[in-house]
Amino acid sequence: MAGTLAGYDPFDALGTVLGVYLALAALATLVGMPWQYTGGAGVMVLQVVGCVLTFLVGAALLGLVYRVGR
Repeated sequence: MAGTLAGYDPFDALGTVLGVYLALAALATLVGMPWQYTGGAGVMVLQVVGCVLTFLVGAALLGLVYRVGR
């Protein structure tokens, strides 16, 4: 196993997995439309903004991992 992973940084794999997870979780939340169960427009706006920000953090993490890796 050490020979297989000899040239890889473990933080690259961790950053990639975490970035993909955040992006997919944000998209799944938006597709699931959780705001249909809330009572107000303010909560709906906060949920949408939170989902978009989560997606952006995941995408930024992926960009950072692949930009630093070069």
